[in-house]
Amino acid sequence: MPRIEIVEVGPRDGLQSESSMLATDIKIQFIERLIDAGVRRVEVTSFVHPKRVPQMADAEAVLAGLRRTAGVYYVGLVLNRRGFERAVAAGCNEIGMAVIASDTFNRRNQGMSTQQSIDAWLEISEAARAVGVRPQVTVSAAFGCPYEGEVPIERVLDVVRQVAAGGPYEIALADTIGVGVPAQVREMIARVREVVPGMRLRCHFHNTRNTGIANAYAAVEAGVDALDASAGGIGGCPFAPAATGNIPTEDLLYMLDRSGIDTGLRLDALIETSQWLQQQLGRAVPGMLVKTGGFPRASQVCVPAAQ
Repeated sequence: MPRIEIVEVGPRDGLQSESSMLATDIKIQFIERLIDAGVRRVEVTSFVHPKRVPQMADAEAVLAGLRRTAGVYYVGLVLNRRGFERAVAAGCNEIGMAVIASDTFNRRNQGMSTQQSIDAWLEISEAARAVGVRPQVTVSAAFGCPYEGEVPIERVLDVVRQVAAGGPYEIALADTIGVGVPAQVREMIARVREVVPGMRLRCHFHNTRNTGIANAYAAVEAGVDALDASAGGIGGCPFAPAATGNIPTEDLLYMLDRSGIDTGLRLDALIETSQWLQQQLGRAVPGMLVKTGGFPRASQVCVPAAQ
């Protein structure tokens, strides 16, 4: 049976877009519920300046309060050397960094050019390996930019070539503003494979224009190793206009399960977690299975009569 790894990003990419801030102990419960559901890579927080993302101001406290589970990677997002040092000190065993393919977006989001972010990544990746922390990198806005519009694929490939020089565990391609379509996904992955053969690839899709799940399946067909998703479909990018809607983890899992693709996750536990999350947020979440449940339900399973 084919297998796809799902990286849960709700505790970071999901919660960072919320107008209200969840208490630290609720964030910890959220992460531990996800791990109990089978998640083995979870983006727990980001180490950025609290003025930029106040929802992540308790990053160290979240890491300190988590019970550690063997085989789980606790991922911290970092954008610079200071953030990396905080993540290592807090106990992250994997760090992720974002490099935005669009220079305009990178300057607005990170206060530096794309090339400067690449240079920072190369330094941080080396430092991470030196202390036994797994480094991975995301090429953001790979499918389109809110400021520059279409991002030429050759530009994306150039960024991929450069970040690959840092020896990442994995490179992710992110549709940060949710503009990609399946044909574009298939072409992008095929072209990236030519540039970095043998590299683990992950994709991160937003459902902003209702193409996220379709893009995820196209990425699976194209042979990616992992996909990002967010419980309940919460989140987006607070630094890009209208970039709402991550793929709901349970909706993605339902599609993959029914397609015969193994993830190692428990659908019932993820639905329960998203239902619980709604209560904590005080509002409905965008996901569909949180409303409908899976199929078939236990009561609908036919048991053959004894012969």
